[in-house]
Amino acid sequence: MRFYDEIKKYPWESVRQEIENRSRIEVERALAASPLRLEDFTSFLSPSAEPYLEDMAQRAHRLTQQRFGRVIGLFAPLYLSNVCINSCVYCGFNAHNPAERLTLTVDQAAEEGKYLHDLGFRHLLLVSGEAPNTVTVEYLARVLERLRPLFSSISIEIYPMETADYQALIHHGVDGLVIYQETYDEKRYKEVHPGGKKRDYPWRLETPERGGQAGFRRIGIGALLGLNDWRTEGFFLALHARRLLRTFWKSHITISFPRLRPASGGYQAPAPVSDIHMVQLLTALRLFLPDAGLILSTRESPQLRDHMIPLGITSMSAGSRTEPGGYANATHAEAQFEIADDRSPQAVADIIRQKGYEPVWKDWDAAFLH
Repeated sequence: MRFYDEIKKYPWESVRQEIENRSRIEVERALAASPLRLEDFTSFLSPSAEPYLEDMAQRAHRLTQQRFGRVIGLFAPLYLSNVCINSCVYCGFNAHNPAERLTLTVDQAAEEGKYLHDLGFRHLLLVSGEAPNTVTVEYLARVLERLRPLFSSISIEIYPMETADYQALIHHGVDGLVIYQETYDEKRYKEVHPGGKKRDYPWRLETPERGGQAGFRRIGIGALLGLNDWRTEGFFLALHARRLLRTFWKSHITISFPRLRPASGGYQAPAPVSDIHMVQLLTALRLFLPDAGLILSTRESPQLRDHMIPLGITSMSAGSRTEPGGYANATHAEAQFEIADDRSPQAVADIIRQKGYEPVWKDWDAAFLH
């Protein structure tokens, strides 16, 4: 069954009401359950779970250490282009925004990569606006030829592709795919994506499965928090991650927690998510999906990121720039959004150590396959 068909069994409003109606008794029952069922996870998302957040956090802390140890992976995004054919209302790359557009040359991309390599990064995330005729597979192959010797792991966060195109990129050295559904509510999805290929909800929803079929070692998903009710988004995000964990068990499945940030166009989040609710979502997901990687970006403040290190996070970005050429080329191109944590990668690594964890710049190498 296609995942698009599977989630039709869970009407958005029915799920939202079920979460809201969970009782404290059901939360206590979930805390005693092993293994957790989907209904237990639903209890952890509910308002009734908020008095139990400290207990959830302690359990999430212990479970993360059991599964992942005391390490936090570090990575950096490298933006290749802010050209985009979509009109996502929340994004600085919106095709209708009067923005300075730039696509890096292969030499510029190599300069950006060398800059990040010299900072210590060995895990790179290549990001671009969704412009298949600009950021082509051939262009990416040329960029990868220059970057692959510098990085042990390279992931992509670009436009959804066919399985064959993903296989071609794997051949050129990409080992990870990141793709956010933004919102799992199809009605809200259409509202915030009024134009462009991204408006095709099922096509985007099933992108991680095409990536799994292609053979990516790492597959990352997420919902853009602030577009809709976070509790209901969390339910569908967990449902999606569980399916991927079961179907593509050879791949490492990761979940990100991007919250809406200020960007060109001035879009205001219709459903803001508080810090405490971010913590509730993260700990609930850790308890339900103990083997999933949980990722936190520089969208969040230094204080929140530091606080969340022991609660289940396994990887963090650091020193990020969200415009093409933002590291070594000093361009004035439009950024995708404003970051909140502008500390240097070394400062973030120092904080991780102070928390009793080890920052890991390289956690995988292709040589492990031989």
